[in-house]
Amino acid sequence: MSTPMAADRESLGTLPNPLGLQGVEFIEYATARPQALGQALERMGFKPVARHRSRDVLLYRQGGMNIIVNAHQGEGDNGPAPGDTPVLSAIAFRVGNAAAAYRRVLELGAWAVHTEVQVMELNIPAIHGVGTSRIYFVDRHREFSIYDVDFVPIPTVDPHPPAQHGLHLFGLVQYIGLDRLADWTAFYGALFGFAELPPGQTFGVLTQGRILASPCGTLYWQLIEPLIDALDADPGELLQRVAFGTGDVLATVAALRAQGVDFVESPTGVHSEVRGALTRAEAGGASFELVLDPR
Repeated sequence: MSTPMAADRESLGTLPNPLGLQGVEFIEYATARPQALGQALERMGFKPVARHRSRDVLLYRQGGMNIIVNAHQGEGDNGPAPGDTPVLSAIAFRVGNAAAAYRRVLELGAWAVHTEVQVMELNIPAIHGVGTSRIYFVDRHREFSIYDVDFVPIPTVDPHPPAQHGLHLFGLVQYIGLDRLADWTAFYGALFGFAELPPGQTFGVLTQGRILASPCGTLYWQLIEPLIDALDADPGELLQRVAFGTGDVLATVAALRAQGVDFVESPTGVHSEVRGALTRAEAGGASFELVLDPR
């Protein structure tokens, strides 16, 4: 893992970690049914800890993971209005220097996202990711938190609830178009320093596609192409789901079931096992993956 010291904040360094990546600050969902998604997150152990000052946005947290549920669609916002089905709309990378990281990826061809910042809001640099998603760059996560400006804590709630069952962010799954594997591998490799794992190295129970590893050693990114024999038309590209790591999948499944989480259990297909499990998405909720973390 790479943890640049303060003196390194003025420099991006060289490959294999060109941006000084230090993990993920937050993941964001857009939805028109924030209560339904919030209930699903709470069953997974997340707690609502803060509300945005001016938007219909809630911050959920457990351990070192932050998930933002965004139901806001105001005048001047980019992208389509949130729908009933939650969409993974953004990921924020922690970096040594957000401004320098932003400049570097733009020089490499990334597309900037124009943001309209309101009073009492931070201007967080972002580029376009897959589909309508965004990738943010954050360098304020130790001595000063971005949530200190944009969010108001919910009274009587522990602002730092501990992780349940050892859960932590393991990775993201992205659906890509036909014959787009090389394009997306190059995108994450050139801009962020992700490296492709050997084809035989897989995690969890859903092992299709290729897996990229972040240069900081904290995140995996799985790219999955469509099944050719099931194609009527080339499908859209999007971030499909979040994967959480755990040291004991079956014990975690049992504990989450007791909290009301439903898992996909197919006698001939996906089912909970030592390597991983998949939650069943309810109306307005989202599907999450559990993965045995070998680290």
